[in-house]
Amino acid sequence: MKHFLLVGLGGAIGSILRYGSSLLIPAKSFPASTLLVNVAGSFIIGAIWALSIKSQWFSDSWKLFLATGICGGFTTFSTFSLENMQLLQQGKYALLTLYIGSSICLGLLAVMAGYKLLQ
Repeated sequence: MKHFLLVGLGGAIGSILRYGSSLLIPAKSFPASTLLVNVAGSFIIGAIWALSIKSQWFSDSWKLFLATGICGGFTTFSTFSLENMQLLQQGKYALLTLYIGSSICLGLLAVMAGYKLLQ
């Protein structure tokens, strides 16, 4: 039960942070807020992964709270998928390609950077 509560609390915090980011960076023709959140979340989860490997004090509870909970609530893959469908429906193929490519490439680079930074 403890693990469910840690994930739930972290998810609530992550979701609040995600909503706040959408207010700070409103979407216009390009969903920049979602892209930024996904890249930042990727960096953070990479850093958490590195810390969990190298540090004895970093327990499974912390990983569940931070990675599964906060990062899971903060990052927005379902929103990303919906926004891509909308770009596709609107015939914005260049933006669709840019958004998918930059999200995947920058997300992967951010995970690697977060991991390397704290390795």
